[in-house]
Amino acid sequence: MRPNALVRTLVGATAVVGLAAGGLATAGTSVAASQRPASSQSVTVKAVNNLGLNTTQAKHWQCWLDGWGFDPGTIDGKLGTDSWKAAQRFFNHYHEYVNGPLVVDGVVGRETIKALQHWLGVDIDGIAGPQTKAAFADFNNTNYC
Repeated sequence: MRPNALVRTLVGATAVVGLAAGGLATAGTSVAASQRPASSQSVTVKAVNNLGLNTTQAKHWQCWLDGWGFDPGTIDGKLGTDSWKAAQRFFNHYHEYVNGPLVVDGVVGRETIKALQHWLGVDIDGIAGPQTKAAFADFNNTNYC
């Protein structure tokens, strides 16, 4: 069957189904009316950035932050916005930042990586490369929960 013939067949079949369901005009509107309206609340995406840690190591980091009084939210092994906000508050509190206090936004950007590197005692370049990830993993091989 040629592509145009297939399209005509599908359109024809759709029209028959629509007419059987009460007319083409009402078939589309009944579906649209049954859908929930969009919420006026903004939707936020919770990005997870474990920087190479496995779930257990990430839980250890969350427990460690919590133990020092910096609430990471749910201790679930997923380093999301709440966990990184806690880390940023920790880095700011103990002056681990490199170029001035961090914006506490939960985003793992260059300055947050620099603060982590400063705290870990590794080369500071703002890139979460193999050395940084290995040092971070090594620290979090200890259970702080």
